[in-house]
Amino acid sequence: MRFSSVAPTNITPIIPLNFRTKILKQCKSVKKAKLIHQQSLVRGLLHMSTQIISTYISCDQPSHALLLLQRLLPSPPTVFWWNALIRRSVRLGCYDDALDFYSQMHRLDWRFDHYTFPLVLKACGELSSFRRGVSVHAVAFVNGFDCNVFVCNSVVSMYGRCGALDEAQKMFDEMSNRGSSDIISWNSIMAAYAQNGYQARALELFEKMTGDVVFKPDAVSLVNVLPACGSTRAWLRGKQVHGYAIRSGLVEDVFVGNAVVDMYAKCELMEEANRVFERMIIKDVVSWNSMVSGYSQIGNLYQALILFEKMREENIKLDVVTWSAVIAGYAQKGCGCEALDIFRRMLVSGSKPNFVTLASLLSGCASIGALIHGKEIHCYAIKCVLNFKESGAGDDLMVQNCLIDMYAKCKNTQISRVMFDSIPLRDRSVATWTVMIGGYAQHGKANDALKLFSQMLLQKTNLEAAPNGFTISCALVACAHLASLRLGKQIHTYVLRNRFESVMLFVSNCLIDMYSKAGDIGAAETVFDNMTHKNTVSWTSLLTGYGMHGRGEQALKTLNEMRRANLVLDGVTFVGILYACSHCGLVDEGIKYFDTMKSEFGVVPGPEHFACMVDLLGRASRLGQAMDLIQSMPMKPTEVVWVALLSACRLHSNVEIGEYAANQLVELQSDNDGSYTLLSNIYANAKQWKDVAKVRTLMKKIGIRKRPGCSWVEGKTGTSTFFVGDRTHPLSQQIFDVLADLIGRIRAIGYIPDTRFALHDVDDEEKSDLLFEHSERLALAYGILITSPGLPIRITKNLRVCGDCHVAITFISKIIENEVILRDSSRFHHFKNGSCSCKGYW
Repeated sequence: MRFSSVAPTNITPIIPLNFRTKILKQCKSVKKAKLIHQQSLVRGLLHMSTQIISTYISCDQPSHALLLLQRLLPSPPTVFWWNALIRRSVRLGCYDDALDFYSQMHRLDWRFDHYTFPLVLKACGELSSFRRGVSVHAVAFVNGFDCNVFVCNSVVSMYGRCGALDEAQKMFDEMSNRGSSDIISWNSIMAAYAQNGYQARALELFEKMTGDVVFKPDAVSLVNVLPACGSTRAWLRGKQVHGYAIRSGLVEDVFVGNAVVDMYAKCELMEEANRVFERMIIKDVVSWNSMVSGYSQIGNLYQALILFEKMREENIKLDVVTWSAVIAGYAQKGCGCEALDIFRRMLVSGSKPNFVTLASLLSGCASIGALIHGKEIHCYAIKCVLNFKESGAGDDLMVQNCLIDMYAKCKNTQISRVMFDSIPLRDRSVATWTVMIGGYAQHGKANDALKLFSQMLLQKTNLEAAPNGFTISCALVACAHLASLRLGKQIHTYVLRNRFESVMLFVSNCLIDMYSKAGDIGAAETVFDNMTHKNTVSWTSLLTGYGMHGRGEQALKTLNEMRRANLVLDGVTFVGILYACSHCGLVDEGIKYFDTMKSEFGVVPGPEHFACMVDLLGRASRLGQAMDLIQSMPMKPTEVVWVALLSACRLHSNVEIGEYAANQLVELQSDNDGSYTLLSNIYANAKQWKDVAKVRTLMKKIGIRKRPGCSWVEGKTGTSTFFVGDRTHPLSQQIFDVLADLIGRIRAIGYIPDTRFALHDVDDEEKSDLLFEHSERLALAYGILITSPGLPIRITKNLRVCGDCHVAITFISKIIENEVILRDSSRFHHFKNGSCSCKGYW
């Protein structure tokens, strides 16, 4: 081998030994640390390993530190560096890494100390890993740490975060019995109950703690108990805790001050919250956020925006909570455009939205039907929020639920259902089911809503996803839409069995509405009478029900009882009373309430109230007054106003005003097929067949199809639906035979077909045949076939009942033993003994 005589230039310089320790302490470079590590290995300086490990950890190189630790022999002093690695992982939120380090220690026969277990138990708690937490607890017990107060406090906290409250309480009791508990033990058990929704128990422990002569609550105790007061709206207890904070001087602590402000804000006591906020010497962004969120939650968006702008003026850094609170405030008010504008400003500022932000934003999109913007947020959620490691499964599901809700409210239930089906059955929460059922129920797909509700009841994969009060309400809305009394009664039975109505007022209100719309006003009265607590919605639901069933006098009596009970009459109440007056011919009473609703009750008439008045005047043949009222409206008449006028023109055969109303609807670009059908019927009544043809041609040109009239009737085992001339039913021949027999019998007692309602240009005999096959008559004949004498026959029609059919059913009610309860698109008709509850006023 030959050696060069020239000295090599790439030899690593030897660092003198007396400098190495000093250099390691000052070393901030991984490259230099590796260089010193190399020199120590070459020279056999193994005693420097722990210093090198320290340097690697400080240089954020845990993998290099771990390699060194794995080569060292276990010794008590060196456990410190394992703890340092675990502590670093916990601090950075890398809890799985922390547990991995712990497992390696165990595998390499290192002995844990009283610093190791609190760190590892914290990692188990943050991961909600009960199984691993129990295992670590057992190892701590075996290694003699069962009496160590620091370890035991960590065990209590871990069990609390894992939701294992019995185990947490047992550990706390053992410590108390030994006399080894301290203030941290009390704080840990209080936090365990508060974090798991047992706020009442947390408050009990706090009261017990305040009576203890050994331990007095500290700042952490107050920060634990005040959120419990806020979430339960226990403002009186919250004030007592606030008083204790003042007496003990703890209120000066910024964390305690923030907790007090937040408690008052959640109890909707914003004046008290503001007083505490103004007196705080030191405020941080959390203080401001509590106030902004508080005002936003109670709907005081004006004050929330003032504070929001003040934060910007004072250069307080706005975080995701601030932006989310303002977005939520706008969304709650239905101001979706403004919410989207704040979101854009948030992105420009560099603040990253979280799942709460997106949930509020999607709610804003849903409120204004902004489907395109909703899709854009959906894309953003996929790219930046959903399925990311730092977001929990619950957070992802919350965003997915809001997306389902947004698509449904934007009338795109097909995409909603695709998203719903993409969530595994075991992962669907009660909110997931509820938003999908509610989306179907509120957008004309009641059958799909009830089918999905049935699936929810039958599924056994996730027993925690049982229907709650909101789910029940959505299902009842679907029953009301279909007038499905049989299914409504079954859901009512479920409500009684699970005691929903005793704790949820809105469930009882939905039951009143369902029974009213399903044709059983007596059952609605029974539910109302049995309610322990009633609000304005309860009374209004019953009042509207009376109006639908032609009981105008009872509706007025209910209104007077509301006034005697000092209930606040709102705009919905007045819609109900004007509707009742309109459908019962109480013209003067309706005019009186409309004229006084602003002056006497402080309710400003809206488009819906004007529409009710146009309907009331139109039915009474006061079309001139109806036109004058429309022209005096302080706002632009909406589609529903012109439809009400057009309907009155159809009733009274007024072609001129009918054409005017129809033209106004065309200008509004109405796509309501009923408007065009009404105008066509007006022309047909006047035998202006060319104009009828023009209307039908226009409908074809702009792509509007007339909804076919259909009627359905409930039987013992299901519902049967009929269209005009329908012969698809298995009992079709019997139905037509029964109907022919009925028509023959009522002709004998005076019934004469009114061929004006056969709106076709054919002779009278053919018109009579067309009337014979109307869907409500077929449904009635089927109802007679399947219903026992004496029981009511319940029929629902999707359109207004034909005038001739109304007369025919009135005659038929004379010769059968059943009451016929028919619900059309406008109201209920109760036919019995040759008369109808509408008294010809419909």
